[in-house]
Amino acid sequence: MQQLVNAASGEIVLALAQIVIENRAYLSEIDGKIGDGDHGVNMAKGFGLAADRIKGHTLTLAEAFDTLGTVLMTEIGGSMGPLYGVMFTNFAEVIDKAEAIDASAFGAMLRKGIEGIQSIGSAEVGDKTLLDTLVPAVDAFEAACAARRPFSEALDQLCAAAEAGRDSTKDMVAKIGRASRLGERSRGVLDAGATSCALILTTLAHNVQRRLQ
Repeated sequence: MQQLVNAASGEIVLALAQIVIENRAYLSEIDGKIGDGDHGVNMAKGFGLAADRIKGHTLTLAEAFDTLGTVLMTEIGGSMGPLYGVMFTNFAEVIDKAEAIDASAFGAMLRKGIEGIQSIGSAEVGDKTLLDTLVPAVDAFEAACAARRPFSEALDQLCAAAEAGRDSTKDMVAKIGRASRLGERSRGVLDAGATSCALILTTLAHNVQRRLQ
């Protein structure tokens, strides 16, 4: 059975920070078309602060997720900080005591992240938000696990569904947040949150795959 060792896997969060920081300008450019234009800046700030606190320490994946979630909830502006913050702190809660994380535990972690986001927001799939990436990705991962596919293959399915979910937002009309004021004019542009979520999920999946034992 494939599994990820929790201990010393906190470095995965550094990879998440790197991809967010590298895409700071791109994410803000997308956001600027129908929103405030600060998504990439705020995300890069939060992930960068968390990375600074993780570097030089040997943390479990749970500890690193908790550090990231706490920073995002308390130290960056915008609406996305609390949403991503609760997602990562919920991730940490599920795997906190686990020595090794198998596909079942990873799926439970992802599902708890969705529940956290939905507990503090009113968005649903189809509203042109990060949930249009996250929910299909988690559904695809769980379906692959239910079909008894290996952990690594289930992660491939997660990535494919995350990217498809991100792309689906281009044809949606925003129903939540600042972009919702634009109505039909919000169609034709990717959602910034859905885009950052796809980056985060695919980077997470690829780094977990490399560490599977």
